[in-house]
Formats: sequence, C-alpha cells, structure tokens
Amino acid sequence: MQSPFVSTQWLADRLTDPAVVVIDASWYLPTANRDGRAEYLASHISGAVFFGIDDIADKSIPLPHMLLPPAEFARQVSALGIGDGMTIVIYDEAGLFSAPRVWWEFVTMGAPDVKILAGGGPKWRAEGRPLDSGEPTRPPATFTPRPNSTLIRDLAQMRATVAAGGQIADARPAGRFAGHDPEPRPGLPSGHMPGAVSLPAASLVANGELKPAADLRDMFAGAGLDLSKPIATTCGSGVTASTLMLALRLAGASDVAVYDGSWAEWASRGDTPIVTDPPA
Repeated sequence: MQSPFVSTQWLADRLTDPAVVVIDASWYLPTANRDGRAEYLASHISGAVFFGIDDIADKSIPLPHMLLPPAEFARQVSALGIGDGMTIVIYDEAGLFSAPRVWWEFVTMGAPDVKILAGGGPKWRAEGRPLDSGEPTRPPATFTPRPNSTLIRDLAQMRATVAAGGQIADARPAGRFAGHDPEPRPGLPSGHMPGAVSLPAASLVANGELKPAADLRDMFAGAGLDLSKPIATTCGSGVTASTLMLALRLAGASDVAVYDGSWAEWASRGDTPIVTDPPA
C-alpha cells in the first residue's frame, strides 16, 4: 500500500484548507493517568477536532471502544464536521500510538483519503507550529459510510482462525503476551491466544513514525509471519492492533484485519483458550 503518512510541513501548508480536517485522536491506557480530551482542550494543532476513542464507540457492547455500526459512526463524525470529499489527517500526542486506531476506523468505514501525521503532536510542537486551545466549530458535514468488513475480525472469526492454525499477531508488550506481567484492565488474566506471535507495537515505532518497511519485513519474517497469507492483529482492546495492521500493510501484507474485541474480549469470557509461556 501507499504510505498514509504526511509530514508536518505538508499539513502546515494545508492547515487552512477547508477540504482538510485534522483530528486529535489522543488516547491513553488507564494506567497512564492522562486525559486526552482535557489535554486537547488545553492545546492542540490549530483547527483540529477531537475524536474520543471511548466516546465515538458502540456502548451497547460491554467492551472498550468497539467500532460503531456504520450509520451511527457516520452520524457522529458528520457532527464533528468530517465529511465526504475531505482529506482526513489524524495525529496523537504520544507520537504514534492511538492515531492508527482512528485511521483504521475511517478506512474500515470507507473513507478514501485518510492520512496520519508523521511524528504527531510532539513533532508539530517541537517545530513551533500553530496551536489552539478550546474547541473549534466546524460546520456539520455529511460522511457517507462504505464499510469494508474484510478489515475487521470478530470473536467467531478468531475462534475459527485459532482452530485452523491461522496467523495471529499480538501487539501488546511481551510480558503481557507471555503471561508474566499483569494486564492494565483489572480482572483480566494475561497470556495470549493459541498460535499467536508477539510483535509489540512499541518495537515497530521510532520517533513517532513506523520503522522503514525493510526493517518491518525483517521483524515479521523473524516472527514467522507469511505476508502473502491472511493475518489477524490483536492487542489489549484494538488500539495498538491497528498500529500493527498498518505496519503489516506497509510491509506488503495483502490481507490484514484487526480483531476489534482483542484481549479485552478473548480473555474475559472463560470459554476461550489462553496460553502462557514458562518463566525465563
């Protein structure tokens, strides 16, 4: 795939273009004790709207930030002023952590022109580029969803993938994958799905950008992944699984999908197998 990343200069040159909408997608794990929306209100890229991953989510499902049904997703992002014919540029204040999740949501909903700001908020700020506070007002727009179900996996599909020995890549830190470190969500055991391989999202990123495609290919080959065959990505709750999906696609994988429920769903059920590694 063509890289969706754009530079800070590219965005700065288009910052006042009404056909370009900037989205602050900052989100943090519960253990980080950071509030993405509060930080956004204090300071954000000039003109950016805030996409609350926990707010624009299917709250009828007792799992964190599940993808909304297409019509409701469209209603909520249209109200933010995000519509058809726009170039969508997404960033986060960790550099590259939660922005790929919102990129995946828009791509899954069929948005044709979705970008990620390379280096994110930290690079923009370091370069002294324009910032605002408060909440900007964009005119409402019309977003037409054209959902692509091939980019998402549900529990039944993941059960089938496990049963068939299909490829699963897990973006959580290695200690949680192995079952040695606790999950950040209370009550969830750590460990991994049978047959999954560990590819921590943090290992794919350097300075707010994905590592070069050649380096990523080497990492995926080392993990035993065949990029010509289907791969499902998973993590704690579907956020960093999106970073891993993006990295796989940029490395040349032809069929990658995110397990939206991820470990929050799989490990909470009691009827799904969990594997742990012996202590080192």
